[in-house]
Order: sequence, then C-alpha cells, then structure tokens
Amino acid sequence: SMPSEMLLKIFSYLDAVSLLCVGCVNKQFYHLANDNGIWLKIYSNCFQPNGTIWTTKSEQTETVSLGSAALNNRKPGYWKKEYIFKQIAAVKTRVMRLVKPVDPYTGLPCKNKEAIKASGLSWIIVLKDKNGKENVMEKASLSFKDTSVTILWYSTSWPCLDVLSTLKLFGVTPLLPDRNRTSSKNGPHRRSLIAEYHLANLTESSVALGADKLVQIFSLNPGLLVGLWKEKNEIAFVTASLHYHQLLEKSTLGSATVQYTLPLNKPILDDVDPEYGLHNYDLHLDMHGGSCTFLCGTFKSLFCRKGDIENGYLRLTVVSLKDNTKHVPLTGTVGFSWETEVFKGNVKDCYVMDVTLLDDTGKPFWCFSAPAYIKLSSKTSSLFGYMSHIYTTNYEDAEGKVCVELVWLEETKEYFIVNLVLYISIKKVNQWYGTNY
Repeated sequence: SMPSEMLLKIFSYLDAVSLLCVGCVNKQFYHLANDNGIWLKIYSNCFQPNGTIWTTKSEQTETVSLGSAALNNRKPGYWKKEYIFKQIAAVKTRVMRLVKPVDPYTGLPCKNKEAIKASGLSWIIVLKDKNGKENVMEKASLSFKDTSVTILWYSTSWPCLDVLSTLKLFGVTPLLPDRNRTSSKNGPHRRSLIAEYHLANLTESSVALGADKLVQIFSLNPGLLVGLWKEKNEIAFVTASLHYHQLLEKSTLGSATVQYTLPLNKPILDDVDPEYGLHNYDLHLDMHGGSCTFLCGTFKSLFCRKGDIENGYLRLTVVSLKDNTKHVPLTGTVGFSWETEVFKGNVKDCYVMDVTLLDDTGKPFWCFSAPAYIKLSSKTSSLFGYMSHIYTTNYEDAEGKVCVELVWLEETKEYFIVNLVLYISIKKVNQWYGTNY
C-alpha cells in the first residue's frame, strides 16, 4: 500500500546489487527497480567523470549530458542494462589481461588461478530428482594443478541416489563482481551450463574405477567422478576435473540451459602433407590424484609418418617399448585421495589424467582432464630389466585415444611407463587444418 513515489525514494539509496535483489520480490518492485533515474545515477557515479555519459553507436563513441533526454528517451531498464554490460566488460578486460601471458611449459595461460579469482568464478552442481525438485550443492574445495582444476563437493545432506535423475555442473559468476570484496552467494549471479549427467542406473551405466574400504567410485564422461558409500549406496562426494583450456569460456559464456559451443579452429597456411603426417607436436602430461602428483612432464617434437595413419587415426608415439632410455617412472603411490566432513581415504590405482597436446604452432590442439585407472593386463613383459606384469591405463573420446602401458617394479615399489601412444582422430585433424587425410 506504500505509494510508488515513496518506494522509489527508498530504492534510490540502494546500491546496484541490492537494487537487483529487491527487483526479484514482485512485479511492482521489479518495475520500480528498473527506474532509469536511479540507474543513471549509479551508472554515472561508477563510470563517468565530469557529469557525462558514454554511449556506443557502432564504432563511434559520443558523450551525452545528464539531462532529461537521457531519461525520457530511454525505455525503462535501459540504464540498468548499460550498467551491467559495462561492469561485465570491465571484468572481462581484467580477465583477458591475466590470461594473455602464456606459459611456454604448458602452452596455456600462466595466470589461470588469478583469472578465476578476478572473475569471481565458482562452480556448483544441481541434483534433480525424478519429481523435478532441485538440490543445489555449493560448498566445494578447489585443487589447482599445472593444467587443470579439480573441484570436490561433499556434504551430509546428499539426496538419496535412488530418486535422482540428473546432475548438472554449472559455472557461476556474479553479475556485478566487486574486486574489493568477496561476492555474496545471495547476490545476483548467472549460471553457465558446463555438462549434464544422467544418474539413473549409475552403477550400471558408468565406469567403475575402484574402491577402498568405505567408498566405490565411478566415472562419468566428461571429467566427473562420483563416490558412493559402500554400505548405503548413497553419494559420499562428487569431483569434477576441468582443464584450463577454454575453462573460462565454458564456465561463463553458456546459458543456464545451453552449453557453450567451442568455436572451430581457423586453419592457417601450413606445410601439412597427408603423405608426411603431423610434425613438431608437444605433449604436456599430468597424472595426479587429489593433492599428490605422480607425473608432470613435457614431451617435445612428436610426429607421425604416412605409415602411422590407419583405422581412422594418426598415431603419435610418445614413449616406446623399444627405447628404455625414455621410460618414465610415476612418483609415489598411485591413488585418488578423497575426503568428507568426517572420513577420508584413498582409492588405489585411480587418478586424474590431464593431457595438453599442442600443434606445430603451439596452439592447444587436444586437451582434457578426466579420471582414469590402472588395471592389470594379460600380457607379461619380456623387456630386459622388466620381468614383471604389464599394466594399462587408457582414455578415449570423440577426438582421440591415449594408450599407456606400465610395469610394476617390486624392488622400488613404483610404476614405469614403458609405452605411451596417442591416437588422433583423422576427423579432428581434418577439421583443424581444413585438409583431407
């Protein structure tokens, strides 16, 4: 029953974040909170010196005085949108400045952690049950590696697994980030859908990676790991592995319902020859499990010849069985470390594999971060010095395959990689170079 003039007067004392929040109360508050007079004042105080406003038309910029024309000639909410767009552009500029320097070691931006902090980016998972009810899991811990970030959610109030239908992974950014203070979780945010997973018949439809005394873990593509309590068959924790390459784009540029589509590579003039194959590729490989890193290395000048192209793939040999001088050890005991509020453990022979393959110009060609596991092969090593069983660990998606063979040395209690081969899809290569293998 309060007059609109009085409400407008009250709203005029609010900051931008509070004004956006109060606009969600009801239709009347929404229309009043769109008032151009209030937002023009906020816009001017934030951006414009000397009482002028900058507006953009095409590529030209002009100034407009703070007169009645700036109010009367605009639709309600115009200056609110202008303020929000300008704030988003300012944050994007800061983030782009941080991700511009490239680490020559990985071929990726070297200040990803700082860029994530500057953008206010966080991640949530939304669990939807069969009746349509949604449960939002926000509390997460982050673990940063050279080429990826691992996000762990755990809670004492997970919904029952039997009633869940889907899990959605979102990147969440504040609509009006403030570099001087931590963003409130109740403030205005926008969601970007990264991936959606179906949880019906989880144990049958996903890949079992291993178990310890308390939990069994399963992998869902892409990059999601779900831990279930053994006794109750309920969720204990969820882990997502996100590669830095295009991490910010996927986490910020999608909508709440549609994933961001990565742009196709624009081919440049090159000496790619189907008779010759690929050349001068670099691989950065990380193998880690929680806080532990088992392998972090770069392999330079990879190539393939015409004879390495078969069955729809181009083969890049990184480590060869025949050359034991390049065999690589894994440091420490391989296993995935997990924790909840009360319990913690380690699932043996399970880990996260980060692959960053750079093309001959140094651009990221094939990148992913995904759970993997080591299993015993039926083969036995006959290599000199490796009279042991052969173990394998593999990964496959639409763009390629990673095939790794290892031996276990009982004397030193460690794995050695004796064979590491990448198989790149010909379709992927043709799209990348605009050629035809």
